[in-house]
Amino acid sequence: MNIRSHRHLSYEKIAGYAPGSQVTDHCAIDLDQAAIERSLAERTSDSFARAFEIYKQGGHSKSFAQVTLASPLTSLIEKGAAITGTNADGEEVVGKAYETYDAGTSVIKVQYQTSDIQSDYVGCQVGALAEEEVNMSGCLSETGTLTIGGTQYSYSYSPTEDNMNGRTISGFSTDAEEKMRNGCKGCPYKDFMYFYDYYGTDTYADDWVTAAFNGEKTNFKNGNADFSLLTNVGKEEIISKATAYMNIFMYVFYELEDALDDCESGCINCNADPVHAWDEGVCFYTGSIEGQDATESGYLLHELADKRCQNFKTCGSAGSELSGTSAINYAMFDLFALGNHQIQSGNCQAARDTVNQITQLMYVPMIQGTIRYAYTVAELQGAEKEKAEGAAFAAAVLPRIHAASPDAATTIYNNMKIGATGTNANDVKTAFESVYPQLGISCSQVGGLWNEATKTYYEGMEPCVDTTSQQASATNNTLGVALGVTFGVLFILAVGCILYMRNKEQKGKPIFGMSESKPCSA
Repeated sequence: MNIRSHRHLSYEKIAGYAPGSQVTDHCAIDLDQAAIERSLAERTSDSFARAFEIYKQGGHSKSFAQVTLASPLTSLIEKGAAITGTNADGEEVVGKAYETYDAGTSVIKVQYQTSDIQSDYVGCQVGALAEEEVNMSGCLSETGTLTIGGTQYSYSYSPTEDNMNGRTISGFSTDAEEKMRNGCKGCPYKDFMYFYDYYGTDTYADDWVTAAFNGEKTNFKNGNADFSLLTNVGKEEIISKATAYMNIFMYVFYELEDALDDCESGCINCNADPVHAWDEGVCFYTGSIEGQDATESGYLLHELADKRCQNFKTCGSAGSELSGTSAINYAMFDLFALGNHQIQSGNCQAARDTVNQITQLMYVPMIQGTIRYAYTVAELQGAEKEKAEGAAFAAAVLPRIHAASPDAATTIYNNMKIGATGTNANDVKTAFESVYPQLGISCSQVGGLWNEATKTYYEGMEPCVDTTSQQASATNNTLGVALGVTFGVLFILAVGCILYMRNKEQKGKPIFGMSESKPCSA
C-alpha cells in the first residue's frame, strides 16, 4: 500500500458537507440558474432572449478574459501558468493561463483566480449577464500590461464583450458525448445511457431547452414535446426546471463517475483529483446560495428535495415530517461524506456502491414532482403552468422508468406530455410504483401527496406499501451508510496514528519506549 503526503486545507462547508478542495467557482453555477429564472419570470421576448444567452454563455463560473497582446508570446506558456495585471483602479488582478499557448500566439485567455470564500469567490462576473448584474471590480482593465513568465506584454480587450465563462449550464449537455459516453475512462456511464437510449441523442437536455426557447418541436426517439403549444407562462416552467433537473442533474452523475474513474485503490490520501471531482458533484447538486448550513433557499437539486418533502410528508431524518430538511437530503449528505472518506482512503469499490445509492435517491424528487403535478392537473384544475411543470418533471425521469419498464414509461408520458388530452393521476402513480423495486427506492421514500387543508393525504395519493424486500433494502442501505461512515472515520484515524508513529521513530523517539505514553489510545 502506498502512503503519500497530503494537503491539509480547510474549506467552507457546502450545506454541511466538508469539501476537500476548492470548489467555490463550481458551486457558483447556481447563480447562472438564478439569473436565468429571474429573466424568464419577466415573460417578455427580450427577457427570454437574455435568459437564453445566460444559458449558453454563462456569467458566474470559470470566468476568463480573452485579450489581444500587442506583441506575440516569446515562448510557450503552459496551462495554469501565473498571469498578473491590474483592474481599472490599478489594483492587482491575479489569473492563470486558461490553456497552453505556443510561442507566437497573440490572443490568449486569462482565467481569473478564485478564492476559498464563497461570498467573494471571484471579482469578475460578466458573460451574458444583464448590465445591472455585472461585477467588474476584479476584471482586468481595458488596456494595460500583463506579466507572464517574467515577461511583460501590453494588451487590449473589451471588458464588456471579452470577459466570458468557460462553464455553462448548456455546456453540461453539449459536452456529454465526450464526457459520459465515448471519451471517459469508465464510459459509457450507466445513468447517462438511460437518457441516451430513451431520447436517442447525447444532447437531449440542451435540445429540450433550446426547443422550448424557440417554441419548436423536439425530434427525439421517445418523449417528444411540442413547445409551440405553450405561451411564455408554460415555457418559463419548462426551461427553468429543465436547466436544473436535466442539464445539471446529469452533470452531478458525471462528476461522481469521474471521481470513480480516477480513484486509485489502496492508496492513502493520494486521491486529490478524484476528491476534487467528488466535491464538484456535491457543488452541482447543492449550489452556493444554500450556504454552509443550508439555511437559505437555493435553485438546484438540494432545494428541490426539500420542497417536495413538504408536499409528500417526507421531511426530517425519519421522513415523516412536513417541514425542514428532506429525508432524501439527510441520506444524500451522509452518502456524500461517506464517499469522500472512501475515495480519500482508496476504497474505490466501496465508493462505487455509494454512488449507486446516491443515483437511486436522486430520482425520488423527480417522481414526487411528476405525481404532484399529475394530481394538480387532473383534480385541482391545473392550467398551462402546472401542465408544463409536470411535463418537465416527467422528462427528467422518464428515461430511467423506461429502462425498468417501457409500458410504465409510456403510461406516464401519455398522461404528462405537452398537449396531453387527459391526465389520470392514479395511472401515473401506479406506473411509477410498479418500478420502485427496479429503481432501488421504496414507497416510504416517495411518500404520498399531502393535503394540508384536511391534514391527510389526497384520496388515492396515499403512500404505497413497501414489500418486505423493499423494506429490507432500505434498511440495509441505511445501515450500510452508518457503518461505512463509522469505519471510514476509524480507518483514517488509524492511518494518521501510523503516520505519527513512523514520524516519531524516524526522529529516534519510538512510541513504545519505556517511559512513553500511547498517543493512539482512546
